[in-house]
Amino acid sequence: MTDELYEKGMLRLHWAEMHTPVLQQIRERFRKEKPLKGLKVAMALHTEAKTGILAITLAEAGAEIRLASCNPLSTDDSVALALRKGYNLDVHAKKGESQEEYYKNLNAVLDMGPDYIIDDGADLIAMVHTTRRELLPNIKGANEETTTGIVRLRAMANDGKLEFPVMAVNDAKMKFLFDNRYGTGQSAFDGWMNATNLMVSGKHLVVAGYGWCGKGVAMRAKGLGASVIVTEVDPVRAIEAKMDGFEVMPMIDAVKIADIIMTVTGCKDIIRKEHFQVMKDGCIMGNVGHFDNEINKKDLSSLSKKVTRVREFVDEYDLGDKRLFLIGEGRLMNLAAGQGHPAEIMDMSFAVQALSLEYLVKNHKDMKNGVYTVPNSIDVTIAEHKLKAMGVRIDSLSDEQRSYITGWQEGT
Repeated sequence: MTDELYEKGMLRLHWAEMHTPVLQQIRERFRKEKPLKGLKVAMALHTEAKTGILAITLAEAGAEIRLASCNPLSTDDSVALALRKGYNLDVHAKKGESQEEYYKNLNAVLDMGPDYIIDDGADLIAMVHTTRRELLPNIKGANEETTTGIVRLRAMANDGKLEFPVMAVNDAKMKFLFDNRYGTGQSAFDGWMNATNLMVSGKHLVVAGYGWCGKGVAMRAKGLGASVIVTEVDPVRAIEAKMDGFEVMPMIDAVKIADIIMTVTGCKDIIRKEHFQVMKDGCIMGNVGHFDNEINKKDLSSLSKKVTRVREFVDEYDLGDKRLFLIGEGRLMNLAAGQGHPAEIMDMSFAVQALSLEYLVKNHKDMKNGVYTVPNSIDVTIAEHKLKAMGVRIDSLSDEQRSYITGWQEGT
């Protein structure tokens, strides 16, 4: 069985490698230049095939890598084994970790005494600012992958608590415009299909949150034939959702007609007791936000007479007068029940990770503590590599045109 799992993981890594051409171009240069030589990099990312290619890339750049998962249900055990056995990487992750095991693995990664951190959700960064403060003097900087993590880190920076520079990888254009929108939009339904094997078409589907991830989910739901309802707290985003052709209403009204609910907010308690009480029988809920607190499981359990695992990734909550269903224990269902974002999408996101880490290594001495925007030059470089890989050519400005759009005297 171990040999079969290893072969499966190696094949998944090979497939991801074939479909990450931008990262392969960076990897080729890194292999020659060794920009991370002698450095220790602690990583907490969803431990699956695309992440594996990033870890291999950084190792070939000269870094010592330790990798843990940033979510207890998002590890692909075949890939974790293949990274350990086939690439000699130090991986501390397994699918279905308990909370105790999750934090034990994060601590094991930090035990290396890292120079840099690559994080998703900011748990590693939070730990070195709280329970592992002895590591702070050696840490020169970090990357943060996701919206939720950036929100946490900006709050730390505003309170004067962030003690090294962090690159906001999530806020790079080549990340959020594609990963958050197209990646989340597709992978949410990869998780849905795998978990439920049910139709989307013809059903009322509620999308909680209309940020870039929510936009992607709503767009794909509409394409699959759902009647999409958006809930929001931001009036600007609510207007945007309405003008994009979606119904917009409060959650308390939306849940009464919902067949499917997907939370994508990065906040907590989006669906709670008063919502469960008025939902109709058979409603299926899933979360695509980073943490498993968007759907209040404590409230749901308190209302339920019985909880039954009815499919591999679906739990039935029997409330007596109705049954409600939850995918993937309320964790990221695109990874808990699916395989995450497409490789072509993560090609761009992890290219941002690799080049942002290189930027930190070169510039950390001149950077103050805080959250930094990824330089536009990195976005442009990745976009150019991606277009080349896609076989797409674009126009360029003439000198006269460039002068025209940057000047002020000529108006015609």
